[in-house]
Amino acid sequence: MNKLVIALAVLLGTSAAVATLAAASRNDLVQRGRYVVLIGGCNDCHTPGFTANAGKVPESQWLTGDDLGWSGPWGTTYAPNLRLRLATMDSASFKRYAHAFTARPPMPYWAVNAMSDADLDALYAFVQSLGPAGKEAPSALPPGIVPPGPVVQFPAPPESVAAH
Repeated sequence: MNKLVIALAVLLGTSAAVATLAAASRNDLVQRGRYVVLIGGCNDCHTPGFTANAGKVPESQWLTGDDLGWSGPWGTTYAPNLRLRLATMDSASFKRYAHAFTARPPMPYWAVNAMSDADLDALYAFVQSLGPAGKEAPSALPPGIVPPGPVVQFPAPPESVAAH
């Protein structure tokens, strides 16, 4: 009887230790993903007001997309809500998507395509830890359509035109 109790205690203790290590490992992965988001500049476009507020936006609002348009010869692009987009993918699907996707300017999709699987796992874990939030960003507009809201205009017009 005592051997059985001791064996169960060891088994439960081992299970608890494994669960603690898994939680710590998951937390490390999430924190690495947070770091990738920050150094990758993801918030600069995908978090409303992030750049204008020098990064002082609550994490609860990160990566929810933006209504600010990026307009140029390609039309107008809006940074999508990554929290909603990734909520519909599992990790393997996200990695396949990230390695192959292309996007309209100014999204530097080639940088995402080049990310290691380890970085993508971390990015995915972080976005998943935030959970879905916000609404979909506006759809991209083709060239010649005037966007309804504020935009960053590319290329910048000459100074003589901008002064008017």
